[in-house]
Amino acid sequence: EVQLVESGGGSVQPGESLRLSCKASGFRFSTYDMSWIRVRPGKGYEWVSGISKDGERKVSGDSARGRFTISRDNVKNELYLQMSGLRTEDTALYYCARGGLYGLEDPVIRGQGTQVTVAS
Repeated sequence: EVQLVESGGGSVQPGESLRLSCKASGFRFSTYDMSWIRVRPGKGYEWVSGISKDGERKVSGDSARGRFTISRDNVKNELYLQMSGLRTEDTALYYCARGGLYGLEDPVIRGQGTQVTVAS
């Protein structure tokens, strides 16, 4: 059974940083591209950033480019998202997802999410 467990969310002020983590199990993590997606209040899924199986290729959407960095550890079976310069519009439920190097996959295979709230 595929399991993705996100952690690291919280409440921060604009301009601060957070590091999200995702622990994967139930599948061969190192053979899959991975991604971070989010759901902002009242919106649908938004793809944030993707990373290739070997971690060499990283792709970010407009909202993340220059502020968020995706990475992975294929020994620990973990995915990360380092977020800096957080803005109020980054408030969302963040999910790690299997696949999605360049955008949302269908179907979306994701964890239960971790909440990020950015407010002054």
